[in-house]
Parts: sequence; structure tokens; C-alpha cells
Amino acid sequence: MGGYPFGLDPFQIEACTALDAGEGVLVAAPTGAGKTIVGEFAAHLGLTRGQRCFYTTPIKALSNQKYADLVARHGIDAVGLLTGDISRNPDAPVVVMTTEVLRNMLYAEPTGRERLDRLAFVVMDEVHYLADRQRGAVWEEVIIHLPQHVRLVSLSATVSNAEEFADWLVTVRGHTRVVVTEHRPVPLWQHVLA
Repeated sequence: MGGYPFGLDPFQIEACTALDAGEGVLVAAPTGAGKTIVGEFAAHLGLTRGQRCFYTTPIKALSNQKYADLVARHGIDAVGLLTGDISRNPDAPVVVMTTEVLRNMLYAEPTGRERLDRLAFVVMDEVHYLADRQRGAVWEEVIIHLPQHVRLVSLSATVSNAEEFADWLVTVRGHTRVVVTEHRPVPLWQHVLA
């Protein structure tokens, strides 16, 4: 869990420790609190254990950003990108993709499903998209149809019902550790212009 120029917060340590012990995790923390450290730890675990990690995001721009972050950390050979219109190193141990790409992979013929071999972790960044009327079904399908051995790492700044959501995750995915922090390291100040 090292390698960062700062110490980890207790919620990050709790979530990473749970993930290392084989649990799925749901991390609910404010924007800027450092939830993505837990997703990056899943990628690290996959790499060190000879397994695979898929890092999913709701939009291509976020996928591109996360791809650049992970390449800077692990090198270009270890990280791939799949966004529907871009395919870079799709057989890498860590692949960043939009959630729709993963859903399509789950429903693909055996050739598409081969990419799920050795898959140990799926990070769902911005998992609150599950409540999106247009795209929530895609996220739900992914969560339900992932192979049972895959550990799910769910990250959100805005999921308001973390405990209820975790109860559903336990029903469909098995044991899931809920890690919630409300500490906002970057305070928000409201300004009103009249």
C-alpha cells in the first residue's frame, strides 16, 4: 500500500486490507478523499499475484485519465485501454474500460469471454451510476453477471444509501465490506453572488 508521497487515511487502509483478505469492498467517500487509491490497490494486487484487474468508468474521458494514471504507475506494457473506439493492449493484466465494454464482454461469445480468464478484480468507479435511468441497467448487469470469484471494488462519492446498497451487493456478490468516511480533505465553501 506504499509508494505514495503521502500517508494513507484509515478508510483507505481498511478497504485495502479487506481487499487483500479476499473481500469485496464498497467505498463511499467525498470527492477528493482518495477513493481511487483502493482501485489502484486492486490493480497492484492483480499485477503482483499474476491475475487481472479491470478498472471500469462511466465515461471515456475518465477511462482515458485513469489509463494515463495507471500507465504512469505500472508502465505501458502492464495497462490496456478499451473504450469502444480505442483498443490498446487489451490483453494486459490491468485494463481500463467503460462499463459498457465490460458488459458486452460478459455477453460475448467464448472468444470475448477469454479476456475474463485470470480476472480477479473489477473496479467500478462512480458506482452510483447504478441509479442512472439511462445507464444503470448496464452497471447492474455487470455486477450480477461477473463470475463469482471476481472481487468487486465499488467506489462512489455520492451513493447515499451505502448500507442498503451493500446489502444488495452481499446478496449477488457475497461478502462485501462497507467503508464509509464523511471527512472531506478539501473543504467546500459556498459563495453566493447576488
